[in-house]
Amino acid sequence: MNIHYLIDENLPPLYREQLSRRQPELTVWMVGDPGVPPKSTLDPEILIWCEVNNSILVTDNRTSMPVHLAEHLTQKRWSLGIFALRQKARIGKIIEDLILIARAGDPKDYRDRITYIPL
Repeated sequence: MNIHYLIDENLPPLYREQLSRRQPELTVWMVGDPGVPPKSTLDPEILIWCEVNNSILVTDNRTSMPVHLAEHLTQKRWSLGIFALRQKARIGKIIEDLILIARAGDPKDYRDRITYIPL
């Protein structure tokens, strides 16, 4: 698996727990874990961390994240991608999509853009 996820601190730990339980070889970090950005890290810094660590950000921030990503890209930076959770989406469907993407997805398909999940 070439895809790694960083889960935003605003999402419950259940996302990481379910992903790790159902797909143990998948790398899943959560903001606030040792070695990743601490809680309260600003979104632009999280995008830089994701870029350096080849990670896709999983977030429910559908409001300001598009602005942060646009600014990030104008600074000649790149992003492996952002997965923004659709409002009222079921966690089970989100987990299924994240696993499917990790198993069969091509990271190039998500580069420099926001993808809303479930797909």
